[in-house]
Amino acid sequence: MTDETAHEALRATGRQAMREVLGDAYMAKRDASTTPLNQALRHLSEEFPYASLWTRGTLTPRERSMVTIGMLAAMSQHHELRGHLVGALNNGCTPGEIAEVITHACAYAGFPAAIAAMRTAEEVLREAGTN
Repeated sequence: MTDETAHEALRATGRQAMREVLGDAYMAKRDASTTPLNQALRHLSEEFPYASLWTRGTLTPRERSMVTIGMLAAMSQHHELRGHLVGALNNGCTPGEIAEVITHACAYAGFPAAIAAMRTAEEVLREAGTN
């Protein structure tokens, strides 16, 4: 197997995992906005976090979603948090569990980060009709 073939296989695995977490609409929007400038970064994001991490069996996708929400909330990465909140719902997380993860983050990331993350969660849950 050539390096290129190996990357394509890894990327295909990652894209499938990404689709399962973030959904078809996200993938369609992502594909439509892929450019020569961002293509390499997007391929890496499919290969590394999704093919190499999200597919590991140690944590369930639901557990990975909760961990990811906590980390993104702590880093105030609300653009990424928005997509992973949808992914958490896709992976079976309840609005109450999502709120608890964000509330828990306030002790370790600070109230401003947790409050901003909760605002993002409220928007996403309202859009999803689940709050």
